This record gives sequence, C-alpha cells and structure tokens, in this order.
Amino acid sequence: MPGAYLLVLLVSIGGVMALDARFRLALWARHDAAVERVRARTLAAIVIGTVFFLAWDAVGIVTGVFVKGDSPYLLGIDLAPHLPLEEPVFLAFLSYLTLVVHTAVRRLGGRARRRPAPTREAS
Repeated sequence: MPGAYLLVLLVSIGGVMALDARFRLALWARHDAAVERVRARTLAAIVIGTVFFLAWDAVGIVTGVFVKGDSPYLLGIDLAPHLPLEEPVFLAFLSYLTLVVHTAVRRLGGRARRRPAPTREAS
C-alpha cells in the first residue's frame, strides 16, 4: 500500500502533538506573552535537528552507507537519489519526539527532587 509509511508518520506526529498539548511540553509550553517565543524556539530546534540529520543522510548516501531499499509502503517520490519523501518527515518527527520526551523527563525529574524522602516510623 503506497503511502502507508507516510500516513503512519503523520498519525504519530499527531499523537505526539496531542501529548505535547495535554502536558504543555514543547509547542504549548506556556500560555502567556512569551508563547510565540517558545513556539519559535521549538520549531527552530525541530528544523535544526531535521537539517542536521538530512546532512548526515547526505553524507551517508554519498559514501554509499545509506541506500534506499524497495518497499511497497513508500510513496515512491524521491527528493534526491536514495532520499525518499518520507525521510525528512521522519527526521522532523524524531526531532519533535526527542524534544517532547526530554521535556517530560526533565519535568518528572524535577518533581521527584521536590518530594520529601519517605521516612520510616518505628513501631
């Protein structure tokens, strides 16, 4: 089924966006005057990560390390030799997911440090 991989990526991005919005982790981190700055920084981090990994892919393609395999799940549109359309979408998803997970882990770690240590009571 051509396009299935792209569809799965888009659904996954939607799921991460829903978690991000629910827990206010990256794109929806703040609800005040600085919200546009936070969104711009988040989008910049996603773009920078995507461009970095695309450059990494380009080096791998040129050196022959990365080659595109045949798959019935790809659309069949190549942006460059051995670089399917789905690759930048995957890399953007990877960058966004990393930001969301990193923020969630940092937030959970901060909560764990704030809680007082449990005490044992003598009986």
